[in-house]
Amino acid sequence: MKTTLLKGCTILTMREGEQPFAGDILIEGERIAGVAPVIDREADEVIDARGMAAMPGLINAHNHAAMCLMRGFSDDLKLMDWLEKKMLPAEARMTEEDIYWGTLLAAAEMIRSGTTAFADMYVCMDAVGQAVLDSGMRASLTRGLVFLQDDGGKRMQEGIDLVEKWSGAGDGRITTMFGPHAPYTCPPEPLREVIALARERRVPIHIHLAETIEETVKLRDKYGQTPTEYLYQLGLFDHHHVLLAHAVHLTRRDIGYLRGMRGGVAHNPVSNLKLGCGIAPVTDLLAQGITVGLGTDGAGSATTLDMFAEIKAATWLQKLDYGDPTRLPAEQVLRMATIESAKLLGIDHEVGTLETGKKADLILIDLDKPHLQPVHNIASLIAYGAQGGDVDTVFVNGRMLMRRRELLTLSWEEIKKQAAKRAARLVQGL
Repeated sequence: MKTTLLKGCTILTMREGEQPFAGDILIEGERIAGVAPVIDREADEVIDARGMAAMPGLINAHNHAAMCLMRGFSDDLKLMDWLEKKMLPAEARMTEEDIYWGTLLAAAEMIRSGTTAFADMYVCMDAVGQAVLDSGMRASLTRGLVFLQDDGGKRMQEGIDLVEKWSGAGDGRITTMFGPHAPYTCPPEPLREVIALARERRVPIHIHLAETIEETVKLRDKYGQTPTEYLYQLGLFDHHHVLLAHAVHLTRRDIGYLRGMRGGVAHNPVSNLKLGCGIAPVTDLLAQGITVGLGTDGAGSATTLDMFAEIKAATWLQKLDYGDPTRLPAEQVLRMATIESAKLLGIDHEVGTLETGKKADLILIDLDKPHLQPVHNIASLIAYGAQGGDVDTVFVNGRMLMRRRELLTLSWEEIKKQAAKRAARLVQGL
């Protein structure tokens, strides 16, 4: 079993109430074997981490990874124009191989910006799963289920097949969820079927919720309910671990329905800002004890998968929205990007903090940069100043995926070539 010793780094464990400190981290196999001011023992590899900050890998709690192939071709449009005139026609052309290479492009970007795990909802999930295996990342995979047309149960079966084939794959790096797309694309009967299936198989659910005003209007006109009321009345929150993506347009009563739920909300501030969707009531959700993590959404809307951009946007939006600079302070928003997102994926018992016994999913951030000096408060410096390009080294499951900015599991030149060729075909004429 290989041992790796990281010496002399500034450690942010992300354990609640624990202050950063200078010290060492010992990795044995796939797990953390020690986190302490000094670890004095031999190891197969010793990394001089002086001038680096070590913290848990960032966890992207909501993504559509393969949408990287549509990055930047449909910007500055209203949401429905973006979706119906650009995104859906391009996605309709995607093959399974396109989705594989699009996911690898996303993986390369995520690794190079410090993300070690992500929750993905898409189609052709075998291709996504293979990309996760090949990249070495950790992921929660969901087959998005839209029930606006009768397809003879094909989508539902694909969701079941994903759970049966991929749960626990990649030495446990891959977990799965059922993925009814959203309240406005899932009528009551098929949604009840998914809820019953999730309960029977003890599988979490990943669903979009109240991302736009248009969605809330549709649900009000059709059912006389808010999207949250609609899900509550169908029993979604009764016994299930549920990952709710967005949750922008919530009433006080809606937030009450979510109180005590298992799972929580994946906040996607950059995508919400760029599409003009609104500001999620993160402060109010947290005040009710509801877990809130961070995600990027797909690069087709957000453009970037850099979680450091989400960290900044999340805290700045709450400060601005309330006119209060004390809202969502640095340490809290860093926890949202690590342990709180881990809770949403249901993997917080394994990752999300740096502590003995947990899986060795961690990153080293190079502080030897003009914008990261001097160091007064390391949490504030990282939350408000760090960028994805500052990440130097990335570990997942004890395996090094990047060292000194070099990808070790992926061929960037091949990914770049494949992505350019495939993206050009997908968007031609649109």
